[in-house]
Amino acid sequence: MSEHTPIALTIAGSDSGGGAGIQADLKAMSANGTYGASVITVVTAQNTTAVTAVHEIPADIVVAQIDAVLSDLDVGAIKLGMLFSAPIIKATAQRLRQFTGPIVVDPVMIAKSGDALLQDVAVEALIQHVLPIAHLLTPNLPEAARLLGEAEAKNQVEMAVQGQRLIQMGASAVLMKGGHANGSTCTDVLVDASGVIATFDAPRIETRNTHGTGCTYSATIAAQLAQGRDLIDAVGIAHAYLQNAIQAADHLRIGRGHGPVHHFHEQWS
Repeated sequence: MSEHTPIALTIAGSDSGGGAGIQADLKAMSANGTYGASVITVVTAQNTTAVTAVHEIPADIVVAQIDAVLSDLDVGAIKLGMLFSAPIIKATAQRLRQFTGPIVVDPVMIAKSGDALLQDVAVEALIQHVLPIAHLLTPNLPEAARLLGEAEAKNQVEMAVQGQRLIQMGASAVLMKGGHANGSTCTDVLVDASGVIATFDAPRIETRNTHGTGCTYSATIAAQLAQGRDLIDAVGIAHAYLQNAIQAADHLRIGRGHGPVHHFHEQWS
């Protein structure tokens, strides 16, 4: 027998264009030295320009996938992405209450193309059932604002305040992502119940190829947590990896819209 292989599980939607969702998660996990398993919640007809169709997987089949993976694989961390509907959210959260490892929640709501990836009626279910099991919640500014019913945070102080409010709603820690803010520097703010525990800065990169950044970020954090790293180290490594993947994105020529980041920038260009 070999040494223990770190394993992370992604529970998310399928992106037929390969740039986000399950496909991006598995690429990011692999690039970060972690074996990726998957549970598909929805199948999307999607490319770099639009989401043209969404097929919801029945909640019992989602749970059956989770059971199949967790009954056999020694999963060290789980990432939740596109859950789409209240039935899937409730069934997934119920099943994962038995999981003792870290759960990273990316509250996927809107695609880069502007298409909805979470039903309006499912937002309250996400708040009620998923936030309480989140070891880390990773919202961008529009997602945090929607969860809170507030205006988007405009600076780091407001980001920290909103992060604290999301913790009061159930999440153990929150990574407020600043990519949607203005300015030449993007700052992410990591908050737990004690307040701000870390910030992560990076220069804003001028590229349209940012499809799948949120998926990639959260999946990489889960991969690092599965390897046994603590939360601050896991986020720091993931932050650096994502910045490099965005920096290398223009080396790829994928599609006519928002192309993907380059998950394997260290392996090939």
